[in-house]
Amino acid sequence: QVQLVESGGDLVQPGGSLRLSCAVSGRFIGRYSVAWYRQDQGTQRDLVAGLTQSGITNYRDSVKGRFTISRDNANNTVTLQMNSLKPEDTAVYYCNIRPPGTGWIREAGDWGQGTQVTVSS
Repeated sequence: QVQLVESGGDLVQPGGSLRLSCAVSGRFIGRYSVAWYRQDQGTQRDLVAGLTQSGITNYRDSVKGRFTISRDNANNTVTLQMNSLKPEDTAVYYCNIRPPGTGWIREAGDWGQGTQVTVSS
């Protein structure tokens, strides 16, 4: 049984930083692309950052230069470092693993339950 468990979501002031972690069990992430998505109230779930098996990254424009996705295949974890946070980054963040070649747009693979990130003063 595949399980993805996110942690690290919190309330933070604008300009602050957070580090989200995703612990994966039941699959070896080294065989998969990994990603973080986010969903705000009333909106669809959108890609924040993706990382392929070969190390190619894909970031949404609004987070480029502020967020960094990484993977630790040995420990089967995925991390999202978020710096210079803005109120518009407020959302539920979801960890995702998906087979190579599925792209980033459509719903695919396995998902965590989400962790809330709130950026507010």
